[in-house]
Amino acid sequence: MTITYSYGTNLYVNTTNRCDMHCDFCLRQSGDGVGEADSLWLEREPTREEILADIQKRDLSQYKELVFCGYGEPSYRLHDILWVCDRVKEVSAIPIRMDTNGHANLIWGEDVAPLFQGRFDTVSISLNARDAATYETRCAPDYPGSYEAMLAFAKEIQTYVPRVILSVVDCISPAEIEDCRKVCAETGAEYRVRVFGS
Repeated sequence: MTITYSYGTNLYVNTTNRCDMHCDFCLRQSGDGVGEADSLWLEREPTREEILADIQKRDLSQYKELVFCGYGEPSYRLHDILWVCDRVKEVSAIPIRMDTNGHANLIWGEDVAPLFQGRFDTVSISLNARDAATYETRCAPDYPGSYEAMLAFAKEIQTYVPRVILSVVDCISPAEIEDCRKVCAETGAEYRVRVFGS
């Protein structure tokens, strides 16, 4: 069972395969692994102690960032991840990032954004679409109002996290990439166009 895996200069942490989105471009639709990980499908969700132990097997000084991501939406494991972040920060200054769909408040049914303070240096949120209708079609989210909730989270989380990014993948049209740039600008977050598959 792959919990941590290196990709590029970062160490990634795979905590769950659960996701409330069904994006038509998701890597899960076309493969099983990323980087050195042959398969990111979990037999079961690792405990927070197992997550920490797997991280501790690595030399964190060799990585640029510790990234909670994986083959699922990490905020499903938010409280376990926060516990792990606290333990890591006791022994390392490695920057910590979460790659998320921005639905944490929907998933937990409460405002959890303040819990990110002091734990995460960066939060990267998948914007995925220029408007709610496109988002619904492309990502098929489980929760109604997910697009608006994601944008609201992107604005709020900037109060608690130093760097917030809204990203899109470059498999959408150049015109939509530019429209998404404008949407991002309205939130005040940084904008990033990711290469599909990265």
